[in-house]
Amino acid sequence: MSSKRVLIAGMGSVIRQDDGFGVAVVQRLMAEWQVPPRGVTLMDAGTGGIAVVQELLDGYEALIVIDAVRRGGEPGTLYLLEPEIDNLDEWTDAERRAFLADTHYAEPWKIFVLARALGVLPPFVRLLGCEPAEVDEASIGLTERVAQAVDLAVERVRRLVEELLEREHVSSRATLSTATDGIE
Repeated sequence: MSSKRVLIAGMGSVIRQDDGFGVAVVQRLMAEWQVPPRGVTLMDAGTGGIAVVQELLDGYEALIVIDAVRRGGEPGTLYLLEPEIDNLDEWTDAERRAFLADTHYAEPWKIFVLARALGVLPPFVRLLGCEPAEVDEASIGLTERVAQAVDLAVERVRRLVEELLEREHVSSRATLSTATDGIE
């Protein structure tokens, strides 16, 4: 088993308001933990999802990606999702070429697909998303409701990590607490 068990990656662009949600959560975790729990790696990935895939090459049992996610809810709503991950082998040649031409992989689903294709996707993958209010304006700083969701997201990640680290081995179907406390 690798000594690095859980990778937590914050995604997003801090110059596009709420798109910086994942980065804000990971930066808060970095400040609070200073030294993460043993077996946990925190990564401010920004818009460079390819760096997440490169980090996964070191071997992890769990991946938690945090990002702004549009699902039609109220701004600030959190979603803890177990993503369905496409198999690149099932795509057409044109779809594969278009996908592989991307050099950033700034969207979580692209990270998941590439990691799976390379055989480095951990068995346990979750996406903690926050419904954004604004991601199209070039402006620094989260909107009020999304900024308020950062605290709840930090607490949810901390609990999720505690539950993962209590397990001897992490599996894709790990049953973790289902308490939502504001998470859909």
